[in-house]
Amino acid sequence: MRPFGRPIPVNVLECTHVKSTVETLEPTKVRLTVEVPYEEMSSEMAKAYKDIAEQVSIPGFRKGKVPARIIDQRFGRAAVIEQVVNEVLPGHYSDAVAEQGLRPMAQPEVEVTEIPNTTGEQGGQLIFTAEVAVVPDFELPEFDENTVITVDSTEVTEEDVTAELDELRGRFATLKTITRKAKTGDYATIDMVATVNGEEVDSVSEVSYEIGSGTMLDGQDKALRGTKADEVVTFVSTLKGGEHEGEEADVTITVKNVKARELPKADDDFAQMVSEFDTMEELTEDLKKQAAQSKESQQALGARDALIDLLLGKVEIVLPESAVDHQVEHRVDEDAKPKTKKEAREAVEKEMRTELLSEALAKKFDVQVSQQELIDYAIQMSQNFGVDINQLFSSSQQMANVVADLGRSKALIEALKVVTVKDTNGADVDLTKFFGTDPATEEGAEIITEPADEQE
Repeated sequence: MRPFGRPIPVNVLECTHVKSTVETLEPTKVRLTVEVPYEEMSSEMAKAYKDIAEQVSIPGFRKGKVPARIIDQRFGRAAVIEQVVNEVLPGHYSDAVAEQGLRPMAQPEVEVTEIPNTTGEQGGQLIFTAEVAVVPDFELPEFDENTVITVDSTEVTEEDVTAELDELRGRFATLKTITRKAKTGDYATIDMVATVNGEEVDSVSEVSYEIGSGTMLDGQDKALRGTKADEVVTFVSTLKGGEHEGEEADVTITVKNVKARELPKADDDFAQMVSEFDTMEELTEDLKKQAAQSKESQQALGARDALIDLLLGKVEIVLPESAVDHQVEHRVDEDAKPKTKKEAREAVEKEMRTELLSEALAKKFDVQVSQQELIDYAIQMSQNFGVDINQLFSSSQQMANVVADLGRSKALIEALKVVTVKDTNGADVDLTKFFGTDPATEEGAEIITEPADEQE
């Protein structure tokens, strides 16, 4: 989803000799009527006649010199007009949309109601209507320093430090073959066959699977717990994908071996191997700082998302059903389960409302994006998400999208500067380091490049 432009005025516009009018059908749907006189199409008509003249052979006329009246007699003027209408209509639609200040959220439904004269004297006009879903009007809710946003505290516990240490140790873990029964966290090398009504529908061989990860089939973790090498287990599971998605399958797993994850000992030798520190005490202190920094970053993101939820809870933003449907269709298959479709729809609606809210905030705070901010933001996006910078600026439209993304992110930062942020202990939270004067700094980038609420 991308920016949609300017607010919607409903008026009559005359541009040169082209006239357009807008009729509001629903809060999120308008009918745009555009009248294009023949004079505005004359150059395209002349070109169409010339193109046809160069393609046909008519006795008595040199190729490319066939008069328009002869082409009308032989082929009919309607065919020429149809070609011209197809060429000029998109441009006149775009011009009318821009001049009327419309913000389309979906492709229009276009109907041509009148075309220039197909017989007799050349003239008449092209009239077409376009029904299109548009961005709804809404008023931003009021918020100020008395508006309180609550976020989690950044207090670092021993458990937090242990988690940081275990994550670091996990990077250097080894797998050791065991003879005991398998449990959660162990790795089993398996062969697996799934059948439906006795027919094999899927199989894998020599796959290493972490028990408890839940990354394959429902019931698989339960079946593997307590197994040993060379054992065979069976269970019934509902398939999650493929042509048999949603069907129950009989699953047979052959356990080839079981390995336990063995973490390196947390001592001074380990500290020296994985860091610049000489002792575990020094490494632990650094891990404590890292845990605090991580919590601060999550706190900033939490404040942003809490503000979004607060504002969305105070304003009604009616979305065009067609626009929502279009986005949902791109997320889930047509034959997806109702629950999956429902979740996708809720996510799309939340994202669209967040985007529109952010655009309104950008307008409220008169957010501007400098060239340097654009460059810095693109670099940060590239580093965070592996996006090719050249791709970000591959076209004027793509560049406009990046500018809009940055503008919306800056708008949320400006809004956060206004409200009061407290943690769950009631202490004031200072987020200045995350959105100071330059949102494209390393700290600021953490809050502006993390997609708002897309994790939900």
